[in-house]
Amino acid sequence: MKFFMFHLMPWPYLPETYVGPAWVRCPNSFYDGRRGHGLYNRYLDELIRAEALGFDGVCVNEHHANAYGNMPSPNLIAAILARQTVRMRIAVVGNALPLYNPPIRVAEEYAMIDCISGGRLIAGMVVGGGPEYYSNGLNPAEARERFGEALDLILRCWTEPGPFVHMGKHYKLRYVNPWPTPVQQPHPPIWIPGAGSYETMDFVARRRWAYMGIPYFHKRVFKKNFDYFREACEKEGYTASPEQMGWLVPVYVAETDAQARAEFEPHLWYFAKRLLPGINISPPGYTSPRSALKMLGAFGEFLLNVGTWEQVVEGAYAIVGSPATVRERMAELIGWLGVGNVLSLLQLGTLPADLTRRNMELFASEVLPHLRDETGMSAESSAAAIAPVA
Repeated sequence: MKFFMFHLMPWPYLPETYVGPAWVRCPNSFYDGRRGHGLYNRYLDELIRAEALGFDGVCVNEHHANAYGNMPSPNLIAAILARQTVRMRIAVVGNALPLYNPPIRVAEEYAMIDCISGGRLIAGMVVGGGPEYYSNGLNPAEARERFGEALDLILRCWTEPGPFVHMGKHYKLRYVNPWPTPVQQPHPPIWIPGAGSYETMDFVARRRWAYMGIPYFHKRVFKKNFDYFREACEKEGYTASPEQMGWLVPVYVAETDAQARAEFEPHLWYFAKRLLPGINISPPGYTSPRSALKMLGAFGEFLLNVGTWEQVVEGAYAIVGSPATVRERMAELIGWLGVGNVLSLLQLGTLPADLTRRNMELFASEVLPHLRDETGMSAESSAAAIAPVA
């Protein structure tokens, strides 16, 4: 069992009068570089602090043209973390491969991060969210084709001596010869996040990689998706291990249940009602009719459409309470879902630095050790620790 801290680096300063989407069409005049300077450095401090608190790793991810997550280049953030930490894993979840042309840039940058960190990178690969196809002017009908070809090319970069020639449908390169190559051999672990499309889960099962469930859905949606993934693995002739599945969930811990709700609830609603609108944009051709119908059926159980705190608690959209409450609830859900990776979102929406810091500390001291005891796993390095040289 591995415990990661996930960070979105959200923009907490949308004007109260703004009622539009946070994605694609949210005016960038709302952004202030001076405030951004403070936020980036604060968020980096929180991620770096996770190592001293005993987390197994941290997670960052890529999004564009939005207020929800200000990381158009998670690789920049990962490179800083690689230099400023020595033990924990660094999961980039992930690079949206169809947005990169040529995708060998991903192979190169991931290899750099793996080298700087001494072999601690987890390489996340994603098709990219629907809004990204609007923001970047890409044909969504080619999304999965481009993703598959790009991923195969990246794996060749890491496992096949160069130079070599790649002449695919979408990418044509006469000289593929990436320097550097990763520390981890044959390549860093690969995680594929997804919102529940059949194609993604079948693809990950076929490759025997790890599937990370995207959050903000009712707990039963997660359960159905992980059950389907396990069935897909069985069809491929093997039994999925818990380490092949990850559950991403917002968590907030305070001294009492009442205090936790009072402190966290306003920030949750800012996130749900101000930062999620527009995230569900799905252009025609982006996914199959079968998967689109499935995901449309689950949309009513998406956090954006939740209206009461009681629904939040019942659906486990966030785990909020005293240390005892959070321990009990998380242990129950980890067992029920059967996952081996927990990705805790400990900063959400407008949650300020002091509350985020205390949340991280309480989770690390009062929740994490008990969950490790229950799963029989102690904190351990996932890779050889290589100290900074300066």
